[in-house]
Amino acid sequence: MDKSEYKSYKRDYPTLPWVMKQTWIDNLFIHYPVKKEVLQKLVPNSLKIDTYDEVGWVTVVPYLITDMRGRGLPPLPGIRKYPGFNIRTYVKVNDKPGVFFFYLAAANWFAAKAAKTFFRLPYFFEPLKMEQEKGIVNFEGQMSIGQFNCQYKSIATPYITKKGSIDEWLLERYCLFTISKEGKPLQCNILHPSWVVFDGEAEIQENLLRSSFHIVPECENPILHVGKRAEVRIWPLGKVE
Repeated sequence: MDKSEYKSYKRDYPTLPWVMKQTWIDNLFIHYPVKKEVLQKLVPNSLKIDTYDEVGWVTVVPYLITDMRGRGLPPLPGIRKYPGFNIRTYVKVNDKPGVFFFYLAAANWFAAKAAKTFFRLPYFFEPLKMEQEKGIVNFEGQMSIGQFNCQYKSIATPYITKKGSIDEWLLERYCLFTISKEGKPLQCNILHPSWVVFDGEAEIQENLLRSSFHIVPECENPILHVGKRAEVRIWPLGKVE
């Protein structure tokens, strides 16, 4: 994928080349509204909670990672396909929107270790399982923060998020922020085509926000999105632009 293709996505891309690619499959986005004052206390001081209509959000995401490889390299042996899981909120630095991760997990030791080392993320190797049968995805996570099991499927017809909508605000994020040893914000740019999503239907057996992070959502009925596939390019971690 070259720069001309990136331009067609109408996204900004860094001048440095990307360093890694991967594909995300069967993504379930479970979005909970949370008071911004609650979330601001849980993120580093150098990050500002981003809000939609003055409300903060936290998203729980089970998904499948495939085709992970470095730039110009074949898929890495042993980590071609594995489940992933993360819990994130939405922040801004210098008016640049992005995400901040409270927790990430991967069912692959090398992938979790590399992400923790090179991207300074709270990544952990956990025994995750993910299977799909007849359009229904079953995800099981026996994690250090607790157990998370869910079954989900897409419903209705696919759509592209409308500009200015809560769907666009939640999904179209192309930067993650983390913190340096000195407490300074760092950013990692990512790029993929705009999400084509379905509304989701899910049976969720555990709310880790409340039990593990003591985050009480404003509403117990989350917004659900299912994204079938996204081919992603990832840039190296660097200083905030």
